[in-house]
Amino acid sequence: MGRLCETDGLTEDQTEILKAVRTFVEEKILPVATELEHADEYPTEIVEGLKELGIFGLMIPEEYDGLGESLLTYALCVEEIARGWMSVSGVINTHFIVAYMLMKHGTEEQKRKYLPRMATGEVRGAFSMSEPSLGSDVSAIRTKATRTEDGYEITGQKMWLTNGGSSNLVAVLVKTDEGADSVYKNMTTFLVEKEPGFGETAQGVTVPGKIEKMGYKGIDTTEMVFEGHQISADQILGGEPGKGFYQMMDGVEVGRVNVAARACGIANRAFELGAAYAQQRETFGKPIAQHQAILFRLAEMATKVETSHAMMVRAARKKDAGERNDVEAGMAKMVASEYCNEVVEASFRIHGGYGYSKEYEIERLYREAAFMLIGEGTSDIQKMIIGRSVLKEYRL
Repeated sequence: MGRLCETDGLTEDQTEILKAVRTFVEEKILPVATELEHADEYPTEIVEGLKELGIFGLMIPEEYDGLGESLLTYALCVEEIARGWMSVSGVINTHFIVAYMLMKHGTEEQKRKYLPRMATGEVRGAFSMSEPSLGSDVSAIRTKATRTEDGYEITGQKMWLTNGGSSNLVAVLVKTDEGADSVYKNMTTFLVEKEPGFGETAQGVTVPGKIEKMGYKGIDTTEMVFEGHQISADQILGGEPGKGFYQMMDGVEVGRVNVAARACGIANRAFELGAAYAQQRETFGKPIAQHQAILFRLAEMATKVETSHAMMVRAARKKDAGERNDVEAGMAKMVASEYCNEVVEASFRIHGGYGYSKEYEIERLYREAAFMLIGEGTSDIQKMIIGRSVLKEYRL
């Protein structure tokens, strides 16, 4: 490992955890990542290895059988895993968003019911806001939960569920329209239990199948269709309707730190590949790394990797301190995702024609990096969040 993406002030426990994850990436992920990605094959053995490492319980408190680590520890682990294969980091991302939402907003009964089994990976989480007819405009959701004598009935269609097939617990944001004065207070998060797999996975719940994607392969991304799904009021996150939007936004802040960490991992790997190839490939009698144009490109790549890592670490530490980090998370996500694409493209250019070949790892990274621009909100959405918040601080 080189000097990039080092983090100051880590505890001995954090250092040991990262060392174990890095070893796992080197031995179990990197040797098989490209083959599994090209086959679009779910990484079952890798996921089982992550369970053994305790990664699924990394942030879950010790009282619920987790490791009780910080968001920073989690983000640094995600960075390492994404360096090996970004799709694997997606396996744990939505899982941790749901676990975090339960830790912060769940009732004690909900925490004890789910968190110990989430820590072992027995319960695997996914979360769902998006729908086919909307993207960033969460207020426009149509999936609705209507009160019944025994609870609620959910009907509607959700979209872009990461782990939609492999999960068995989904945090779903729906409209409840129970008379609040704001559309955002008429939304509720339900904890929907289902069986892993595709087809009808619970009463009134259908997961049609995997969505074919240009990258982010191996992991299942799905729709989820609700047709009169009957659910108890006990499955409302926190036990009280009308708080779903705010619970989801809290979870998304964690998700944005995660995406920033993933982007850092991809960019770091792209730099490693570019630097190695530039020292092996010769033109005009010397390695291309000795040509000034390539040397300057490598310098810019390294600087972008370091900048992204530093901003990601700051966003995670702010959240760990109990402070709101919407601006920091938005900045980290925007910068890391944009720089990730620039670093990957620069490495792709260094590889020349070989970069276009599926035999070379950079071809996979080139397709994976594009997803970072979209996941957990586009750069334009981040700019809106950052701009509005900063303007409040500097208002005349």
